[in-house]
This record gives sequence, C-alpha cells and structure tokens, in this order.
Amino acid sequence: MSDATPTGRLDTEGPKTSRPFHEESPASPAETVIDVDTRAQGTDISPDMFGVFFEDLNYAADGGLYAELVQNRSFEYGPADRPEWHALTAWEPLERDGAAGSLTISTDMPLHPANPHYAVVRTTATGAAGLGAGLRNEGFDGIAVRAGETYDVSLFARRADGAADLLVARIESRDGSRSHGQAELGPVHGSWQRHTAVITCEATDPDARLAVVASGTGTVHLDLVSLFPQATFRGRPGGLRADLAQTIADLKPKFVRFPGGCLAHGQGLGNMYRWPETVGPLHERRQQHNIWHYHQSMGLGYYEYFQFCEDIGAKPLPVVPAGVCCQNSDVTGQVGIPEEEMPDYVAEVLGLVEWANGPADSPWGALRAAAGHPDPFGLEYLGVGNEDTITDTFRDRFSRIHDALSEHHPEITVIGTLGPCPAGEDWEKGWAFARERGVPVVDEHSYKSPRWFLENTRRFDTMDREGPHLYIGEYGSWSNNGRSAIAEAAYMIAMERNGDVVRLASYAPLLAKRGRTQWLPDLIYFDNTHVWPTLNYHVQHMHSVNSGDTALPVTVTGAPQSPPAPRSPRHTVHLGTGSETHAEFTDVFLGPLDGEPVPAPDFGDWHAESGTWEPDGTGGVRQTAGGTDARLLLPYAADGPSYAFRVRARKTGGAEGFVLGFAGTSPGNRCQWTLGGWGNRSTWLQRVDDGVQDDLGDRVAEPVETGRWYDLRVEVDGRRIRCYRDGVLVHDVEDVRPDPEVFAVSAVRDSAAGDVIVKIANTTPEPVTVRLRLAGADADAGFARTTLTVAPDATSRFGPAPAAPVDDRLTGPVCDIPVHSFTVLRTLRGDGAARDAELPRSAGGAPPFHGAGHGRDVRHRIRVGSETADQGRTW
Repeated sequence: MSDATPTGRLDTEGPKTSRPFHEESPASPAETVIDVDTRAQGTDISPDMFGVFFEDLNYAADGGLYAELVQNRSFEYGPADRPEWHALTAWEPLERDGAAGSLTISTDMPLHPANPHYAVVRTTATGAAGLGAGLRNEGFDGIAVRAGETYDVSLFARRADGAADLLVARIESRDGSRSHGQAELGPVHGSWQRHTAVITCEATDPDARLAVVASGTGTVHLDLVSLFPQATFRGRPGGLRADLAQTIADLKPKFVRFPGGCLAHGQGLGNMYRWPETVGPLHERRQQHNIWHYHQSMGLGYYEYFQFCEDIGAKPLPVVPAGVCCQNSDVTGQVGIPEEEMPDYVAEVLGLVEWANGPADSPWGALRAAAGHPDPFGLEYLGVGNEDTITDTFRDRFSRIHDALSEHHPEITVIGTLGPCPAGEDWEKGWAFARERGVPVVDEHSYKSPRWFLENTRRFDTMDREGPHLYIGEYGSWSNNGRSAIAEAAYMIAMERNGDVVRLASYAPLLAKRGRTQWLPDLIYFDNTHVWPTLNYHVQHMHSVNSGDTALPVTVTGAPQSPPAPRSPRHTVHLGTGSETHAEFTDVFLGPLDGEPVPAPDFGDWHAESGTWEPDGTGGVRQTAGGTDARLLLPYAADGPSYAFRVRARKTGGAEGFVLGFAGTSPGNRCQWTLGGWGNRSTWLQRVDDGVQDDLGDRVAEPVETGRWYDLRVEVDGRRIRCYRDGVLVHDVEDVRPDPEVFAVSAVRDSAAGDVIVKIANTTPEPVTVRLRLAGADADAGFARTTLTVAPDATSRFGPAPAAPVDDRLTGPVCDIPVHSFTVLRTLRGDGAARDAELPRSAGGAPPFHGAGHGRDVRHRIRVGSETADQGRTW
C-alpha cells in the first residue's frame, strides 16, 4: 500500500518501537484535554461503515436464525455432512399402542430431483386408538415450544397403497407421554400434495418432539416435514427466529454480508454456494453439506437473506465464489471452474444482479416477483471471492467475473479479496491485483490478539486515498472478554477516523449455538430458548447506533501512554505437541549464539504444565496424552536477549506435530514455533500475548512425518528470530511492532441529528479525567453519555455478559473516563444543525460521501503527551 499524509486522524509522529503492551501503566496526568474542531469541514465517513456478517457456522442457520424446528426435514442428511449421518438422522420410527409397521427411505419418483430422498411409512396394524405407524423428530437439540403459541405444521405426502389416507401431527413431550397439541393433515392421495395445519401448543416445553402417524393400514410417502412458529421475525411465514433476528436488528447494521466466508467458495467445486439453487420453492432448492461439517437445508437462502436485509434497513452484501473453490479443500486444494463452464458461471453472477435489481418482467426478476417481491431489492455491493489464495487461476476467474460486471452492471460495487490475513504474501498480491484491475473495494480479514488491534490503530492513516477502499469483512480479537472488547472499540475508532477509505466493517463470526460451537469467539451466543449478547456485541452496538457522517479533527493532550516494557534477563523455553499428538524429545541444548551450546538441565527439573510426560529411558522424554496444548517448561532457562535453543524431536503418532516455545517472559507471553499444525498441514512462527497467538509472517506448507527424527534449532537475536529444521532455514523474522494506542479517541458529526459524538476507548488500568473542548459548540451544555466498563479478564459467552453499557447525562465539559472502558459522548443540544448549515448536503441531508479525494485541504495539529506533529493533505 502506498504512503500518503493523513488528515482528520489522531496519530503520533516519530519512529514506532516494539515495546510489549502490559496492563500496568504510569500515573496519568491530572487532566487529559480533548480538543475537537466542530467548525471544520472534516473528512467524509462512509455511510455504510458498520454492518454484520452472517455465515452458516456454529449452527447459525438451521437450528439457529432459520426458525424451522424440524431437523433433516427432507431426509437429505448423509455421510457427506458427517460420516455417521444418514437419511433418517434425527428421526425415529413410531409403533404405539399396538401399531406395527416400518420406516424406510426411498428415492423412487421423488417430490423433486433436487431432493431425491423421502420417508416411506408402512403400517401393517393399527393400534388401540386407530392410529398406525409413524415417525418422530428430535429437532435441533430438542424442540422448544411455549404454551399458547401457534405453530404451522406442513408436509408433502403421497399414498402408495392401502387405506392410510389421513395423518396426525402431534407436538409431544420427549418421552411421548404427554401431547402438547395436535392437528390432522389430509386426505392423502396418490400423488404428491402439500398439507398444512396449525397446532396451538398447550404447554411450555424446551425439549419437545414432533410426531407424525398414519390413520390406517397402508403405505404413505412423506417429504419436507416442517414445524414453524407463527411468531417469527416480522411475522413472516417460514421466516426467522424472532429473538435472534431482533438481536441482530438492534445493532442497526448498515449492511449484512452473507452467506460466507468459507461457506461461499466451499469444500471443492461441487460444494460451492450457488445462489440460484437457494431461491424458489423450498422443495426445489438443492441441499448440500456444509463446509463446517453439518448440513444446509437452504431454507435460509438468498430470498430470505435479502428479505431480512430489507426488514432491518440494511444493505445486502452477498458474496459469490470467484470461480475457484477454497484452497483448503481436501484432496483438490484450490481449483478453478473448468474453462468450458466459465461462460455459464459468469452469466449466473450477472443473473444475481438481475434477480435482485431487474424489473418483475425480466427473466430473473420474474423469479423474485413470483416469490412475493415484485419490487427490486436495490443491490449495490457484490463480493467476489473470499480469502482466496492469489494464484494465476484465481486471477483469471476473478477477472472474467469482474470485467463482465463492469461492462453490464457498472452500478454495482465489486468487492475483491486480500486472502486470509492483514499481511503476508497473499495480502500483498491481493492489493497489487486489485489496483491492476481497478477493483473499487477489497476485503481484509483480521483475527488477531487485543494487543495487535491496539498496535494497529494507525495502519489506515497512510493508506492511498486514491486506491481501493477497504472492507474489513471479518475481524475479532480471539476472546469474548473485556480486554478484547475494549481493544476492538479502539480499532473501530481507528476505522472511523479513516472512514473515507475504510468503507465497511463487520465482526465475525456472528452467531454460535451452545453445544454446536466450532469457532471462538463469536458475537452472539444462543440455545433454543436464550440469546446472550457478548461484551463485544455491546461495543458493536455502541459504535453502530452512534455513527456519524464526518470525522472531525481531534487534538489530545496528556493522554496516558503505554509503559516501557520490563526487560526479563532470562527466558522460559518449552517443548510441546499439537492436537492429539504423541512425540519424543531428546538432546536439548541452550547457549549463546556465538558460542558452544550446553545441555539443558535434566528433564526432571522441567515443569509439566499440561500433557503426560515420562522419561524414555535414554535421557529423553515422551509425551503420551491426547487432547491439545501439551507443554513441558523449563523456567528462565535462556540468557536473553540472544541465545540458541536446540532439540531433537520425533512424532510417534497423532494428528499434528510439535510446538517449541521460547522467549517466555511471563505466563501467557512468549514466542512459539508450530511444526505440523492445522491438521499437520503447515509450519509457522507466532508471538503469544496474554495467551492469544498472532502469526509472525506467512505459514509454510510443511507437515511432520511420523517416526522421523527432526533436528530443530531456534535462534533468538533480540527482535530477530530464525528457525531451522534439519539445518534448513524455515523462518527469519524480525518482530518489530508499533506502540499500542492505549487511549483512542475519535470525534464525528451526525449532521442529521445536529450532534457531535466523541468516542473514547481507555484500555489502561488508570482512570482518566478528560476535559472536552469543542470549538464551535457549547461543551458546557453537557453530553448524553454511554459507558461500558469491564475488567479485562471478565468473559461473556453462554450467559449474561458481566457488564452492560450504562446511560446517563454528563453536565459540563469534564468527564471521568473509567479504567478499561469504552465511552460515547453525544452533545445534548442540537447546535450542530445551524452550525453546519453551510456545509454541502446530499439529498438525505448529510454531507455527501465521495470516497476518494475531492479537492479540499484539512490541516490539524496533534499532540499526544509531549509529541507534536503538523499533518495535512489535500484531498
């Protein structure tokens, strides 16, 4: 990325050092002054900055946001989802009160070829109540129902033979002893027909079941068996779970990105998410396995995504595959759609725009209208690709799609991809390719430690204002604790200060279900009856509902600073193994870089922090436990800051490889070299801060062989780290990072409300007294204040968050900023409406967002502590 001189942003001048960030800080000055020039023209902020990203991960769709209560309703589960799954997973046969029969699966003359499996219920004898055989569904970890609420039950049925021409659907207790409500469906004829009824539930039961039984002897075929609460979000039949959808809506997101993520480009070409297969009647949508190892019913498809966006006032941001599957696809890796199929695929992408925006009498627009939405949805953004490796195949396929969109739909803003990380080879290639192709926006992903976010609040300041804008499509700081939440608040402040080039941002992942969580952290946790917003959610909400249209110049004087790092004279080292891995270690040596290494102390002097470690009988040690993160430590073993650490290691079995730790200065703070990690696919070097890992450089595709001895050597030379495997240099990294911004501030103008909004993230353990001076506004009138204060290690997941934002009013310009807090201050009086009357307005009343430069000069003075810098740029 090219350099430019920043404007309208808080920054410091001078070289950046690499002091580690710790919780301790020096005493703060008596008062910190924040000056905001509310009279300045300021810098336009993207009107679409803060949104949400939904991916069907952690059971976010089926069993989550999509309100269907029946699992495997179309009998399409199979080994592609999970090896142990089959077409009757989540179902069981019923033979009650003397009834007899069978339950099987058939594919002969199905309801629709897209979903070939259906259930065959055969009754050979009826029971005492005249009912025959049937089947019962367990739902997604049970079916939660409430007394007095109504539920739509529906199914497709066909009578094959006999007199079984009526079906009874019943919501019942888990053991089947109590009926909570039932309804009849039929009559059943000799061809497929859809039958519907309504059940009023008579009891509240978090773990109910749905049973369907025949009313006589004979054979009945069943498909798409469904149970839906009528109380869905906005009351839409077959819609979304109301409490989950409302929690998302309360964020007031400016956009919703969907359906992925890795889900979009899929596990191999056949698993790509193809949007045309997710619209139209439910029984005609092609279901498929989920890259996250469960199932997609496609009940939550493109029509439902677009409808949800419209319902909550958010712009849709769909992501289509860039003509390649995920580079991590088993067996194939990244491969492109075959040449002969690319014209049809490009037409498919163009068809999406017509489906979303075309008139109701256009070919694709007619399909949208038939679903009940004759008016266009108003699509503006389209993501092409997700975290793709920037290969020649990717470049070719992406270019064809991008060029076709540019030619036929120049009104669409195409969003490209920068790979999986905010640095490294793919990131650099992605930027170069985006500039070459003229891609207007690129998607960057940042799953990093809280410290990384604080160290990188200034990274947007020097972005090329003329180059592609940035969409931070996925970011999160690896925890749902207070430290992560406040660090994310500071990073979002940095985005806002650079809202002319950071165009969109969305935390990820959004949803995670109890007992089905595959990725941590997440923004909202839930089970069948509860929804738990996290501390991170509160930060997102505080930012989103307090968005502005203009970033104002800010001067901060006397802000608390990151303290100098204490220097440890000696470093801890450790040996470890990866997930479910056994290994042996021997011949450990430590010593100076320029001298002879000496044997490390006997393993009896090491500390087994985790795992099962035992002597091998020859002076070595072996680790024999399963699980993850086995570590054997030698505290303060190496003289810092320069030394060599050497060991011989052999994997004896398991899924991964070795983990060598070094440069350990305190618990949870070290560097580590992982060999054969990520399912024994890659080798990489990391720094660990407060127990959270961050990669140092690119990952190398090198596995670890079972039974082979490896000579491993690590050289620590101050900030420079070299790692050798069998004498071959694998990593050579200099770990130099900027100082963290531990006290972050932004100020924005909300022209529509006539308000000025000041946001302050204080990540230090010291309270700060702030005096606000708003040039051009009356700060003495006070502010509406929202404050989130939380201990760094306080965690929120499956339960109420340990802290929530508190609203009050601040009288006068002096504000006490608590420790570890995020504060939003909004001017109480609407002086801004008259003050900003001369500023240019768009049709909506706010200053227009122009994106790249539009010819004005903004200059401001920045003071942080004793540092001062004049910075300006014409744009």
